[in-house]
Formats: sequence, structure tokens, C-alpha cells
Amino acid sequence: MMRQYLSIKAEHEDCLLFYRMGDFYELFFRDAEQAAEALDIALTARGQHMGQPIPMCGVPVHSHEAYLAKLIRKGFRVAVCEQTEDPAEARKRGAKSLVRREAVRIITPGTLTEDALLDARSHNYLAAIAESGGCLGLAWVDVSTGDFQTQPVGPGTLGMALARLSPGEILVPDRLSTREDTAPVLAEWRNILSPLPGSRFDSANGQKRLEALFGLRGLDGLGSFSRGEIAAAGALVDYIELTQKGRLPRLSPLRRLAENAVMGIDAATRRNLELTQTMGGEKRGSLLATIDRTVTGPGARLLVSWLSAPLTDIRAINDRLDAVETITGHDTLRTTLREALRRCPDVERALSRLSLGRGGPRDLANIRDALAQIPGIRVLLRSQVSPPQGSLLETLCINLGTHDTLADTLNRALGADLPLLVRDGGFIAPGWNPVLDELRGLRDESRRLIAALQNTYVRSTGIDSLKIKHNNVLGYFIEVPAKRAEAMMDREGPFIHRQTMSNAVRFTTVELSDLEDRIRGAGEKALAMECDLFRTLAEETLARATAIAAAGAALAMLDVVSGLGELAVERRYTRPVMLDDTSLDIQGGRHPVVETALEKAGESSFVANNCCLSDGQRLWLITGPNMAGKSTFLRQNALIVLLAQTGSFVPASHARIGVVDRLFSRVGAADDLARGRSTFMVEMVETAAILNQATPHSLVILDEIGRGTATFDGLSIAWATVENLHDINRCRALFATHYHELTTLTKRLDQLSCHSMKVREWKGSIVFLHEIAQGAADRSYGIHVARLAGLPTSVIQRAGEVLDILEKTNQGGLAAGLTDDLPLFSAARRQERYPEPEPDPAPVPISPALSALETLNPDDLTPRQALEELYRLRGLLAQA
Repeated sequence: MMRQYLSIKAEHEDCLLFYRMGDFYELFFRDAEQAAEALDIALTARGQHMGQPIPMCGVPVHSHEAYLAKLIRKGFRVAVCEQTEDPAEARKRGAKSLVRREAVRIITPGTLTEDALLDARSHNYLAAIAESGGCLGLAWVDVSTGDFQTQPVGPGTLGMALARLSPGEILVPDRLSTREDTAPVLAEWRNILSPLPGSRFDSANGQKRLEALFGLRGLDGLGSFSRGEIAAAGALVDYIELTQKGRLPRLSPLRRLAENAVMGIDAATRRNLELTQTMGGEKRGSLLATIDRTVTGPGARLLVSWLSAPLTDIRAINDRLDAVETITGHDTLRTTLREALRRCPDVERALSRLSLGRGGPRDLANIRDALAQIPGIRVLLRSQVSPPQGSLLETLCINLGTHDTLADTLNRALGADLPLLVRDGGFIAPGWNPVLDELRGLRDESRRLIAALQNTYVRSTGIDSLKIKHNNVLGYFIEVPAKRAEAMMDREGPFIHRQTMSNAVRFTTVELSDLEDRIRGAGEKALAMECDLFRTLAEETLARATAIAAAGAALAMLDVVSGLGELAVERRYTRPVMLDDTSLDIQGGRHPVVETALEKAGESSFVANNCCLSDGQRLWLITGPNMAGKSTFLRQNALIVLLAQTGSFVPASHARIGVVDRLFSRVGAADDLARGRSTFMVEMVETAAILNQATPHSLVILDEIGRGTATFDGLSIAWATVENLHDINRCRALFATHYHELTTLTKRLDQLSCHSMKVREWKGSIVFLHEIAQGAADRSYGIHVARLAGLPTSVIQRAGEVLDILEKTNQGGLAAGLTDDLPLFSAARRQERYPEPEPDPAPVPISPALSALETLNPDDLTPRQALEELYRLRGLLAQA
């Protein structure tokens, strides 16, 4: 056995080997040590190898998926080794012959298909990057659904594309992970990289693989692909075939995502805006969690794709908005449609498992149940709204297709209570196959049949003590007492003598032998027939896989569209007007996440604000105190633009949006200590990416640039950044800052407009109004915010004293120096050192009354003495 194990392990050295032994998957040697530690299970030993005990651990076959999930999350690859021979066949070669075993599958993070290993509401992409002919290409596939796409990329756009996909695993040739222009990008994904030899990324071989996969003589019918894209896509097919041991899932025809077809959003911006998860890594509190009203897994996955890749084509955006508007305007349609969609299981993943030979009865049932809803959904759409020809809803109606025959077949063939696995049996409905029904009858009713035959023989012989029994040697037999056996042997009839014992005689009959032949192995025969019937049903289903996949995709899109319609009605969102220019006019805009959180908490309603980045004011400089809402205002406008280009209505009373090609956000502070980056370094890296990539059609939001370093350094960087955005990038931008000196730039930057967050002072404190207004703030109110945060009173008082000194010392100097051309800070350089503190005021003498009070101990006084002391203190106060 160990020779067999070691030979299989040698072929999968980079994997943990799950070696099937009966009802367990066992692991040995180093695999056992690693798995026991990762899974927190017992590590034992069995036998010896080279004089040393062999480490061993194992997991039950029936619950192995839970353990697999833990191992995959921790970065392991697992090869699953199954018994590929019936033990009875092995015994024919000899009593001690070993059952044949083979690795039937390699499980990696990007090749998962089981529901237990996947998030039903998230894609799990396997991506590949390749370079061929000077072209860099990216391809990705979701093995669990068959979605297969490519995209041309460059070193500058590769990071954005990977951030959009957030793949579970990335295949990359060795040389790209060390090349100067791609290594920094790939370093961000180092934990999920699977480096492979460059030979696996050959574009010529990739072309052959793809042509063979789709049965084509060329790829021109699918689109125009660069050599890099073909190399990457071919590597994916090769890797899937390798890990699935020669089997391929059903893959959709290869599609190409055109360059600039979607909004560019880098990883930092996605993180800062918390699109699909919060800074803490949770889905709750993200934009996705706030707007998600989908009711199916495929719909949820599609919404993530839409939100991660907002469109840049106005026509495509308006197609989505038209569909959402139609759904929004018909309450009955929306409600009924969503109820029907709730009854639609995950068709995409069921098809994929069936195509890989890992499907089960429930996968067929999922397809049956989804197809059963299609006729009603189609009638509902056409009767309620009559979608215009060429519209998205009309296209979806067509793509739903007609599947009545298959749906009826699956409905009649499958039973009500279905097992997860085919080998468990019992999933074919009674009446579907007469032979199976007979086998089941023999299996399930053998006792009743034997009892009925025994009663027949008792009546015919008149021997009440006659019994039909069974053992492993004779099988079924008739047994009577020895004293009654003579009459049975003398008479003519069906009874055939088999065995004589001291007190009993055993017989058989032709009828009993026939019944035994039918009973023997009836369970195994019934299960084998069910397996055959399952394969037939699966083949019939896969023969219509393309049409079923199209229907599944249409159901998913209807789920997203109806969910966005539900969101618009529920949250009072409005349809944005999309324009092919660089305008941005949002009236009554609201932050979708913050507004929802406030309402759930029962707090005051969200304060809406306007934002108009038009000619003459395409760059807003926003000042005001912390906690006044600057960051919220910045984010809400970015999110409104993103939602609009996703195809969603937006939280605003009115919105006119010129399509944004790239969205950039630098908000908040975080370090990257693992890569040796301070908070300020991270800030500068992200700012550099913005200034190097933003175009006139981009939208940039920046918050507190330069605050992570010395005052003059930070102000210089912020100053130069504003100038670059205005003069070089010429993009729409919102720039929040505490550097009030920047407001003087309005004197020479004609597109710069100053705005501030309004506050109101009330009895020595401030009230945040959360409203934005034209003009600059007069101060930052930082000490007021510090008081609200709970800083000790002594610190607050001392901070106020220092602020007064600094303002008096530096009044007018810094701003005056900045209004001139470079070099900056000519006036302020004279104040580089901290000003000398003012001398302490002369000490105030302590009054006699206070001195007397300090020496007084009330606990030592009688009531009369206490009264006398009180009069004495009053007298001392009068003397002072």
C-alpha cells in the first residue's frame, strides 16, 4: 500500500494527497503533519518507513468538504486519490491484491465547483496572465459557471483589471513575476500566484487548445484576440484539464472585454470606497451590501460583476437603466417577478458540475426547477410591459428560450426527496422505469414476498411448522421438522431435497430459486440502474447546455434588474441622465451607505448636498472641520457616479453625469508595514498613481493630501497636487483639505472653486450642519472636535493656548508667502522654529480663608464646632 501511495504522491509533490482508504481520506508523512496542524486534528502513526514511524491523519469521506475548504483557504492544493476498482475485482487477482487507486482531481483555489467550497453569491475566478508577440493579455474563467473572457492589458492597467476580478488564483509565467514593469503589480497578489513554466503560455499551442475546445478551425468567429490573450486563455484550458484529470467543464464561448469598455478603478480606490467589502474585510457595511436586493445566487454574482466593472458606453448604460425604469414603474410586475425568481436555483453551477461528472440528483433538480419557472416569467414580462423590440428586457425574453420537453422529463423522472450523491440512490421517481420499480420491489419487499410464499407452502402441505429461512451457504431454503419430512419426499410436487439434518430437513423449489435469483443483488442492481438512468438524464440535459446556460444568464440579469428596481422604489433613487461630456451635476445627492445606516439606527435623516463640477469649477477645494462630513461628501459623489454607470438609479433628486473613464479615490490613512511602507508612503504612492493616470474624463476625489508629514512639506505637496490636477490632468476633482492656504490658489486657477462644510457655533461649542456651501472655512475647529473625542480638559486648555500663540505669531505670513510664485514660504521660513512661549503670569497669593480651609478636617468636628468654623471662614473672606 505504501508503495502505491508513494508512487501517486511522487506525481503530485506540490499537493496534499487525500488517499482513499475505505470511509476515510488518509494523509501520510509530511502531508499528515501539515494537514493535522492546519485542520487542528489528531496526528497519529501507522507502520514504519526506513525504521521510523509513519505520521498519519485522516478525515471522513462523508464530511471531507469542510476540511477541504479550510485547507484551500490556507493556501494548500489537494490531490484527491480514489479507489478506481471494485474490491471484488481486485480479489480475483489474489486474496491480498491491492485495489487500484488514482488521483482523480487536483483541487486548487481557482478550480472549485462544489457548493460547500464556494460562496453562492460570489464568483471564483481563475485568471492567467501571458505575454506573446509583445502583447500582454489577461484571461479569466469561473470553472463553477463556465464564464470565460479575455482582455488586453498593459503594465499600467493590469492592476486595475486584477482588482476588478479579485481572482482566487492567478497563473503566471515565471519571467513575468520578476520583470521590472509587472513584478510590482503581481507582488500585490503574491499569495494566490501559481507560477508555471513559460512553455505552458505558448500562443500557438493556446490557439490549438481553444479551437479544439470549441470545435472551430479559427477563432475569428469569436472575436479579435491578441496573441497575449490567446496564450493566457490557452494556459487556462490546459491548467483546468490538468487539474480535472482530462475532463473539462462546460465553458461559454470565449468573449473579449474591449479596452476601456469599463470604468478603470484601481485597488486603492475600491478599498477606499468600500465597494464590495469594508476596510475591515466585511461585506456588511459595504456599498454592495447596501444595494443588493437580488434573490438568487447567480443574480448576486452578476451584481458584483456589474458593480466591479461599471460601463463606459452610454448606450449600454441606458439599456440597463431602461430596464430598471420599466421594472420600477410596474409594482405588480416587480413583485411577481421577484417571487418567481426566488424559486429559481443556481443553473450555472449545476451545469458545470454535471459537465465535469461531479453532478448529482439535486443538480438535475435545480435545472428542472429553474426551467419550470421560465414560461410564467416570459408570459409575465410580455403581458405586463410589452418590452420594445431591441430592448434589454426583450432580449432577455428571447434568451429565456423554451425548455418544456426537458423540464417535463426531469419533473417526471426525479423523485421528491433527493440525495446529494448519485451513489446514495433513491432519486428516480416511482413509475418512471418499470424494471427499476421491480428491482426496488424485490429489494424493499423481499420479506413480504418470502412470507407470502411460505404461507402458500404451509397451506399446500398442511405443515404449520414449515419455514423459509436463509443463510450465506444455501441462500433461501425451506425447512421442516424431520418427522414431517418423509411425507414431503414421498409426494410428487415442487419440493426438491437439499439437506438432511438430525432434527430438520431442508428443501427448495424452482419458484423459490427464481425468487432468490431476483432478490439476490436487487439493491445493487437497482442502484446500478439508477446510475445509468442518471447518466442518461445528465446527457439529455447537457445536450441543451448552451440554451440552458443562456436561460440561466437571462434569469440572473432579470434578478439584478428587478433588484435595482426594488432598490430604487424602496430608497427613493432617481434615474441619472448620462452624457458624453465632462460635466457632473448632482442635486440633492446622498451617501447610500451612510443614509441607510442612519435610518437603521433611528437617527436624523441624511443631509443631502449638491455637487456641480462644470466648466469654470471642475475642481472643488473643500475645507471645514473634521466630522463635518467632507469625506462623506467626497465618497457619495464617487459612489453616485459609479452606481449610474453600473446601470442603477442613484440616491439624488437629480443627476446629470458625463461618463467617467477612470475613478480615483485617496481617502483615509493606512500603512503597509509588510512591504515597508509608512502611512505617508502609502498616501504618496496612491497619489502618484492618480496624477500619472487621470485623464480629462476621469473623476478624482482626494482627502487630506500631505497631512502625514511636516507642515511645510505637506502643504507644498498638496499645493503642487492641486496645480497638477488643474493644469495637467484637467479632470473633475474634489479636493478636501485643512490647508486653508490653498484657497489663495483661486486667484490664478480659473477652474478652482472653494467650498466648505457649514458649522454653527453655539455657547462655546460647534454644531455640524453637514451642508456644503460656496466659500472657504475660516478655521478648522480641530480643538472643538478634540473636546468631543474626550481629550482631557487640561490638554484642551493647553491646546487652545498654543493655538492662540501660533495664530498671533504667524498671522498673515504664510498665506502671504503662498500667493506669490515659487519659491514658496518665503515669509514663513522665518518661523521654522517654534515661537518662544509667553512668560508665565505672576503667581496669585492664596487667601487666608483658603489656607484655613486646607487645614480643616470636617471628620474631627462636632456639629457645634463645625458651625463655629463656618462663621470663622466667613470672617476671613470678609477681611480679604
